[in-house]
Amino acid sequence: MFYVTIKSVIRMLVVLALVGTAGVTLQTASASASVDNNNGPELPEGCGSIAIDEGHKLSFHVYAKGVQIYKWNGVSWGFVAPEATLYAEENYFGEVGFHGMGPHWTSKSGSRVKASRVPNTGCRPDPTAIEWLKLQTTETSGNGIFGKVSFILRTNTTGGLAPTEPGTLNEIREVPYTAEYYFYRAEGTVGQ
Repeated sequence: MFYVTIKSVIRMLVVLALVGTAGVTLQTASASASVDNNNGPELPEGCGSIAIDEGHKLSFHVYAKGVQIYKWNGVSWGFVAPEATLYAEENYFGEVGFHGMGPHWTSKSGSRVKASRVPNTGCRPDPTAIEWLKLQTTETSGNGIFGKVSFILRTNTTGGLAPTEPGTLNEIREVPYTAEYYFYRAEGTVGQ
């Protein structure tokens, strides 16, 4: 009888192990499916112009924290460049690269993408922050997270607007900002 009970317990453990393994497999499949989301962020009303073209899939998403740099020309503040560190996590942990003049994004592994704003696109859901933008790649280099990128979205911005008060001629001001950047590749593009 003792032998039968042990045998039953072993069978139960085997069944539980199989069910657990199936659960992990399903969980991994779900996590994979979310990475393949070609829609990226949910866009608020009025931001339809920055929707990504069909045939492009989300390949990478980062959180940026840095500054928008402006220069006073005697009449107004002219935009100079962004400078931001790119992070893998929302709490600005896990540095993955840098965003700078061009604009360009460079990964710590060396891949780089340069892009320009798609004409007649953009929106400002938060009037106290810089616009949400749709950018199209003008060049890429290196293998890695930014290789083969076709489009970039800048969303969920905070801060970064030009100063409202005048400055002195050629004065430079750095205005803190945060944003999320979503990087897309043409469907069927293989590798990183």
